[in-house]
Amino acid sequence: MGKDKNPRRVADNEAMAKLRMLKTSPQKLNLLAALIRGKKVERALNDLTFSKKRVALDVKKCLQSAIANAENNHNLDVDELIVAEAWVGKNLTMKRGRPRARGRYGRIVKPFAELTIKVRQVEEQA
Repeated sequence: MGKDKNPRRVADNEAMAKLRMLKTSPQKLNLLAALIRGKKVERALNDLTFSKKRVALDVKKCLQSAIANAENNHNLDVDELIVAEAWVGKNLTMKRGRPRARGRYGRIVKPFAELTIKVRQVEEQA
């Protein structure tokens, strides 16, 4: 009498990877997510490799993880993968402060973000 197996959260031709607690704002991270959305994975990896943004290395690691999940867990062909979806969400926000003039307090917020990348296998047109 065991529990039923959880259904897959993605389709049979998809795989995904999630990265949590990235020390950057969601707004900055969304610029990189928009950069790779809809591209072939090889092109997306090249774009992230040569990007000058600090968080591009973490996004590249997440994309490589999604590719590895597709290859090892779901037996998908790496050469036919595209970045189907890449979305960004908010995570916690650390609140810090700094004393300002006339006894006031300057609030400093240090946001964290999370990134989810979904890759899909598409058959190439001949």
